[in-house]
Amino acid sequence: MPDLFDGLTAHEREALLRTSHEEFYDDGERIFDEGGRAGYCWWIRHGRVALDTAVPGRGHVVIETLGPDDVLGWSWLVPPFRWHFGARAIGTVEATAFAAEQLRVLADQDPRLGYLLTRQLMGVLLDRLQSTRARLLDLYA
Repeated sequence: MPDLFDGLTAHEREALLRTSHEEFYDDGERIFDEGGRAGYCWWIRHGRVALDTAVPGRGHVVIETLGPDDVLGWSWLVPPFRWHFGARAIGTVEATAFAAEQLRVLADQDPRLGYLLTRQLMGVLLDRLQSTRARLLDLYA
């Protein structure tokens, strides 16, 4: 299980898993597009996913690549629930998809669970921000 589940009780893990289903993506398949409705987050079990952004005149530019055990998608947590980036499968991708609306309901009903989910996703955001910082330092060094 991903770090997303760290610190959860068995009951809380079961509740999260009830919001999930398995998904499979083929090489090059779009998982979601920037600006679209953020309805899911994914735990990548196999394969890689390119996070990208649309750049006028250049198309989709990859800004980061995620792999097994990474969590894809955090925009579902913050209104207006729209993707800030796009995502495309690199090779075959197998992932567990969690329904965002159901996750928000669980978090509202169980503040402890909501806090733990938010804390874990903030960790994901911090890691991604640090990774971006390192790439920018390399670019401008």
